[in-house]
Amino acid sequence: MKKLIFLFFFSLLSIVICAQEYTLFLTGASFAAPGNGWFELGCKSLGVKAINRAVSGESIADTANKMAEGTLYSREEFEEMDAFVIMHVHEKDVYNEDRLKNDYKDYSLPFDNSDYASCFDYVIKRYISDCYNLKDDVNSKYYGSKFGKPAVIILCTHWNDSRKIYNSSARKLTEKWGLPIVEFDKNIGFSSNHKHPITGNSFSLIFTDDKQIVHDREQGWHPLHGEDSYLQRRMAAIFAETVRKIFLF
Repeated sequence: MKKLIFLFFFSLLSIVICAQEYTLFLTGASFAAPGNGWFELGCKSLGVKAINRAVSGESIADTANKMAEGTLYSREEFEEMDAFVIMHVHEKDVYNEDRLKNDYKDYSLPFDNSDYASCFDYVIKRYISDCYNLKDDVNSKYYGSKFGKPAVIILCTHWNDSRKIYNSSARKLTEKWGLPIVEFDKNIGFSSNHKHPITGNSFSLIFTDDKQIVHDREQGWHPLHGEDSYLQRRMAAIFAETVRKIFLF
């Protein structure tokens, strides 16, 4: 019996140690900033390291510019991170192909907020290219490999289904590139299409302290923050489930 118990705990410890070898990196704005808690909680539940560089008030243009400047993450962090998670979920079309460049190096820098689709295109192509080029970097652990580092990019929907332009175009973008997406909107537990039976308002309003008008309807804006928040914990569970489908934890 003692031997079986020892083997059980040894196996459990091996799983935890294996998971901790993974590092997930997040970029985004106010819905992803560290004060929320869903990303950190999700990573904690997975037993992986979390690096959160989301900044309230920023956009995908800021992420693209930081990548171009080499300030989004360090060389060591880039080598270490196993997945690049993006939660810039402004109500913009991120799929429009009218102004996209074939080579990310052909974009004029710096980016502004006039074309979110081009910014997303730059970030995706730049990250995939940088990961692939590690195969030729003598200082990388991926040196000499056939494809460099696996370029795992994970997009996120808005935390509910009210931002329809972004959510639908983000899905088109993931289909184009074959990327996974964290579907908060489908799994959050309510829909903005229906009113709360008691309040008569959008369901999202009961989970927030602020509000905004989205497509002529009043919606909750920022979900209540903190690791004890129901919404943050639910988002953490949705996020962790998506990551489990990518990595063998």
